[in-house]
Amino acid sequence: MRKWLFLMISVVVVVVLTACGSDERDTGSSADDATTDDAITIKDATGEKTIEDVPENIVVLEWYNAEQLLSLGMQPAGVPNIDGFNDWMNIEEELADSVEDVGTREEPNLEAISRLDPDLIIAAEFRHEQIMDRLEDIAPVVMFAPYSEEGSADLYNELMGEFETIAKLTRKEEQAEQSVAELDEFYEKQRQRLADAGFDGTKYIATMTFSSQNSPILRLYTDTSYPAAVMEKLGFENVYQTEEPEPYGFTEVGVETLQNFQEDDLQFFAVVQEDDNIFEDQLEGNAVWENLSFVEEGNTHFLPGDTPVIGGVLSAKALAEEIVDTMLDE
Repeated sequence: MRKWLFLMISVVVVVVLTACGSDERDTGSSADDATTDDAITIKDATGEKTIEDVPENIVVLEWYNAEQLLSLGMQPAGVPNIDGFNDWMNIEEELADSVEDVGTREEPNLEAISRLDPDLIIAAEFRHEQIMDRLEDIAPVVMFAPYSEEGSADLYNELMGEFETIAKLTRKEEQAEQSVAELDEFYEKQRQRLADAGFDGTKYIATMTFSSQNSPILRLYTDTSYPAAVMEKLGFENVYQTEEPEPYGFTEVGVETLQNFQEDDLQFFAVVQEDDNIFEDQLEGNAVWENLSFVEEGNTHFLPGDTPVIGGVLSAKALAEEIVDTMLDE
């Protein structure tokens, strides 16, 4: 009887130990699966890159990437030159007071970035390639190249691709798809407003203006630029063409170049800085400017200096709305 009791106890112990060992192996397997599930592989300017965990504490070194995070309902941990962002990016979502300033876009403050202990840094190749190693000492880095030869061929598509990549990294893909769908609906509504007013298919040139050494400078946007893509979706036709894509989507010219654009009913759009208004400061009374056909016909439309001309969904919506409101409310 005692032998049977001993055997039964031994069997129970073996079963329990086996079950415990099985549980430990299962737990380990689940942990491995979670790590695999959390890891995301994307393609950036440096090639394929795997980010192991879902980033939440993100430092961005370009304003348009900060805007893309805001478009996904996320606040960055750090952004360079926050005052500049607020001056140039008039969008629906604002940076929270908790967002830290991390220097300038050209020269990020690495110490300030490190203090934030980010789990991801989003950088731009054309500005930050030389400090890539130092950034990677702080946190994983995703580096985009919007002004590469490929990116410059279609800046709007390139930047929306960056937006989708950030959405993938942050597991906000569904929200990104919804935001893009809502943007497309918004385009259609604004396009219909223009069509109802007789402006569907209107030809235009668009520029951002500023002065340099007291001379007026105009950045004429080409078809490969972000603003031109937004205007195309609104039903406009850009008359400024270049043989090769401009790296930044624009060509810097003087006022004399505008004499090449004298088509009937041509509409002229300009983003103008309040404290650097070339039309009031340098071009008032200028014979070249005042004799342009679109000036004489009153087809000039001036957008505020904080109108965004680069970014993701929020920038595109703000730019489209400003264009249509400025044109129809004058």
